[in-house]
Amino acid sequence: MAQAQHKISSKELSINDVEEIIAENRKLVLSDEAKSKIVKCRKYLDNKLREHSETIYGINTGFGALYNKSVSENDLGKLQRNLMISHACGTGEMVPLEIVRLMLLLKIQGLSYGNSGVQLITVERLMDFFNNEVYPIVYQQGSLGASGDLAPLAHLCLPLIGEGEVMFEGKVHSSKNILKKFGWKPIELQSKEGLALLNGTQFMSAYGLYCIMNAYQQASLADFVSAISLDAFDGRQEPFDKLIHKIRPHRGQIDVSENMRNILKGSQLIKRRKEHVQDPYSFRCIPQVHGASRDAINYAAGVILTEINSVTDNPTIFPDDDKVISAGNFHGQPLALAMDFLAIALAELGNISERRTYLLISGQRGLPPFLAGNPGLNSGFMIPQYTAASIVSQNKQYCTPASVDSIVSSNGQEDHVSMGANSATKLFKVVQNVYTILGIELMTAAQALEFRKPMQSSRMIEEFVTAYRKAVPFVEEDVVMYPLIKNSEEFLKSL
Repeated sequence: MAQAQHKISSKELSINDVEEIIAENRKLVLSDEAKSKIVKCRKYLDNKLREHSETIYGINTGFGALYNKSVSENDLGKLQRNLMISHACGTGEMVPLEIVRLMLLLKIQGLSYGNSGVQLITVERLMDFFNNEVYPIVYQQGSLGASGDLAPLAHLCLPLIGEGEVMFEGKVHSSKNILKKFGWKPIELQSKEGLALLNGTQFMSAYGLYCIMNAYQQASLADFVSAISLDAFDGRQEPFDKLIHKIRPHRGQIDVSENMRNILKGSQLIKRRKEHVQDPYSFRCIPQVHGASRDAINYAAGVILTEINSVTDNPTIFPDDDKVISAGNFHGQPLALAMDFLAIALAELGNISERRTYLLISGQRGLPPFLAGNPGLNSGFMIPQYTAASIVSQNKQYCTPASVDSIVSSNGQEDHVSMGANSATKLFKVVQNVYTILGIELMTAAQALEFRKPMQSSRMIEEFVTAYRKAVPFVEEDVVMYPLIKNSEEFLKSL
């Protein structure tokens, strides 16, 4: 059967498009429209350089603070190669391959609009990397998120010219050897190409896109896990009444309250008479807290979707208008602010989750202390809550906004930077942490629910917990806990 394809065109990428491309391992192909635009733009630029003697930033000049240094026509290709190799200054940990794959996709998408002046073969080679699962080695540190993601994108594109390293079939290879293996010749960069490849926000955007896809899942998981916790804690259902949310109609709040009603529908536990007249905020305010995070996720998603469907290199070429404009579309401020906001929103899902975990092990409402079968002899779920608290605290540290910082670079020419790359990498860590926190809450809630038998929760919850028990069993006596925490986290990620 033929491999599924995704055609790169002027049609905007949606989150669903990206999820399908990745999940179905679709191969990328350029539409005829995209090919035509790329070729047209390159031809326009070549003609302009041949027929006009004017100085154009980054095309026949130096870069950054060296913008006033002219470069001869014979050296334009070398200028672009020098740019590529001199900017590959990434350090730190390797970027996860799922992020590198998104970076390739987004760089291809951005170059396909015909405003960057690259050769068609350059875009096609990036597609070769993507389609053959040849992933350049990129490092997490080095971008200020201002002239785009210069250092990470240099590493992403080094293999085009036979430099740097790639990951292929689970092993690190020199780019030269992989080019030989596939019979690909190194790209001979033309004027403007190095700048088109290095300028852009694809490092930040790829992280943001990955995190937003996971954020939507985490928002849904937080609702479901909290509903299990609520029933296990013998919580009340009044806080989810439609009337409450009708008079404070934030969209996220309304959606969460509806989710909670649906998940808990038919539960014997939620309907039974309660001794207490009110629940703590971590239960009573689930719609307000989860809902606010959902609204923040939607805001961030809007910014990220705009960005991944934009041209973000510089200078930008407009063949139909006969203009080459040097401006600032590479500046990462929109992403930096949105990703800092998203990190806070997701950290709050973890923050309130840990509070529910704490209450479930606190020995209240007929539950045994620490949910242990024989408290004292057994510590039960005492320490998983410690772990959740530690991770929640770490998330708070990651939520210090990177976007409020700026350090002058390039001899003052680049005097305000977004630090959006730092926003991106710490957001990624928050996302990973929230899965663990929710996994610990689920493990605790499922344990607590056992002590409510023979009364039943809703059919939806009971079926969910039955499936969960195949991954994480009920804990009767103290056991080694860390594999259960990992299994709980992986169970949530698999949904």
